[in-house]
Amino acid sequence: MQKPIRAFMVNKDEQGFSAEVKTISMDDLPKADVQIKVHYSSVNYKDGLASIPNGKIVRSYPFIPGIDLAGVVVASADPRFREGDEVIATSYEIGVSHYGGYSEYANVPGDWVVPLPEGLTLKEAMIFGTAGFTAALSVHRLEENGVSPEKGKVLVTGATGGVGSIAVSILAKRGYHVVASTGKESEHDYLYKLGAKEAVSREEVTGEKISALDKQLWQAAVDPVGGKTLAAILSKLHYNGSVAVSGLTGGTDVPTTVFPFILRGINLLGIDSVYCPMELRKVIWERLATDLKPDRLEDFIDEEISLDLLPNALSKILASQMRGRVIVRL
Repeated sequence: MQKPIRAFMVNKDEQGFSAEVKTISMDDLPKADVQIKVHYSSVNYKDGLASIPNGKIVRSYPFIPGIDLAGVVVASADPRFREGDEVIATSYEIGVSHYGGYSEYANVPGDWVVPLPEGLTLKEAMIFGTAGFTAALSVHRLEENGVSPEKGKVLVTGATGGVGSIAVSILAKRGYHVVASTGKESEHDYLYKLGAKEAVSREEVTGEKISALDKQLWQAAVDPVGGKTLAAILSKLHYNGSVAVSGLTGGTDVPTTVFPFILRGINLLGIDSVYCPMELRKVIWERLATDLKPDRLEDFIDEEISLDLLPNALSKILASQMRGRVIVRL
């Protein structure tokens, strides 16, 4: 008989919707190459959507959410991994159509698993999680497109969120003049602590009216917000500037024109952390363990919680009441 394990599960049936910590069997997990004893997971906006009945994330029920996990391999049919290996698994179908990280154990295809780089602990890997990976991938792509500290200021929007806060710290460590934008004026001191040189309001980025072309303010931007914010950024970047966009909390419609692209040579860089190729994925995780690793990674932890406190944390992230990262200890 398989031993019982605890997991946070969501379900939707004729009786309604439920989201709660339950005891299940190891046999309830999907079959996959690599079995992992999960040590940590994290809380992301997508996980919050998975925890509500109309979040449009979960594809079938019952289901275990959690798009991030880090832990130790306990069994493997994949020759690339063996018992005792410390590993990370994020993105792909994890927490969307494949049972995720909010469980004491997880079975994951070997093709989705990354060896934990030297220089990172399992806990640190989940302080980063998908949010930190996305921030690092954004900086990596910007630098591939010629962004460098001596060329001017870099804007980070949604700067108190998971992607934004880590992006601020990564850019500051690399010597950039970071302008951090947030809708929370009370959090400016926090942003300065992370390394921002300036903290500005959301309204200072968008202005009263978004012009096709506006005064050139920043050489580049990391934007996990999208919507009108992205349109405003495009109009205010330096000639040949770049913006790495990874989110849509500001909406999916971008009210811009072709002018920033054909008159200023602006580069719009889409950041996809979900299906990022494994070769590049490993490069980004290695950089997170070395040159992109902030000096005080623990500063990003808003809370470290157990499974039992997860429902409250998921509600907080949906209500934009979270600063930095919440990690889940299994």
